[in-house]
Amino acid sequence: MNLFYKIIYVVTAVVFLTSCQDAKQKSNKDDILSGEVSVLVDESLLPIIIEQKEVFESSYYNAKVKLVSKPEVQAVNDLIKGDASIIILSRELTEVERKSFDERSVVPRIYSIAYDAVVMVSRAGQDTTIKTSDVIDLMTGRAVAGKSLVIDNPNSSVIRYFRELGKIDKIANTYIQVKGTADSILTTVAEGNNQIGIMSYNQYLSLQSSFTEKDKIRILSVLNDTLATPKYVKPTQASLSTGEYPLRREVKILNYQPHLGLGMGFSAFLTGDRGQRIVLKSGLLPAKMPGREIIVRDKIN
Repeated sequence: MNLFYKIIYVVTAVVFLTSCQDAKQKSNKDDILSGEVSVLVDESLLPIIIEQKEVFESSYYNAKVKLVSKPEVQAVNDLIKGDASIIILSRELTEVERKSFDERSVVPRIYSIAYDAVVMVSRAGQDTTIKTSDVIDLMTGRAVAGKSLVIDNPNSSVIRYFRELGKIDKIANTYIQVKGTADSILTTVAEGNNQIGIMSYNQYLSLQSSFTEKDKIRILSVLNDTLATPKYVKPTQASLSTGEYPLRREVKILNYQPHLGLGMGFSAFLTGDRGQRIVLKSGLLPAKMPGREIIVRDKIN
């Protein structure tokens, strides 16, 4: 009888420990370099993040990053609702948006990934320059030399950027066309007249090489009147680096995971040497310029 109870005790203990281990594995489906994690992404930043995800997953076979691309407003709302704990934006959360996290004492890990920009595109053969004040006027319903704007979504971070810049409470649709996607913006501009497309530099760089009518479009230089000598500046890695291009924005990953999970590993990759080289190659400006390897030889052949 004694032996029987000993056997029951051992079996019960084993089952208990196994169930605890299973529960632990279910509660933490990921660690720094393995498992699965969902990442919300502002859709205007998606192209560069897709490149990063592909290289990351090919380097770490046990890691799976699911990118959920949405306009900025919807992406932030999904983060607050708890649909995901990680988000990539061109800003940090506002005080109101942070409230639910602050109440739970959730402190985010925030890292800078790259510098992007808001850009304007027009049909080749038309104006080569533009003022931000002209864009703000069109967004508030004021006519500007027969021009109109073409955007992808009124809830996008690009539109929010101009709303903050011009202190616009409500966007007027008088001189605005909504086309749904960035490639539709380029098509409309290429085929139209006096239309100005607005998108992220990241989207433009991603689309221009494959756009079949790329000879019909051009990126506009924007007036920077804060310089000692005001001038029109085109978006390039150089002008983003010096700050001369006036519509620069910083891309960040905001990690609200309560544990050190795959979000931390993905953040480390994005901000590390390999991730920053991907940013550099894309045409955007890395948050931290990757180093160059110099080989020193004892002998010269």
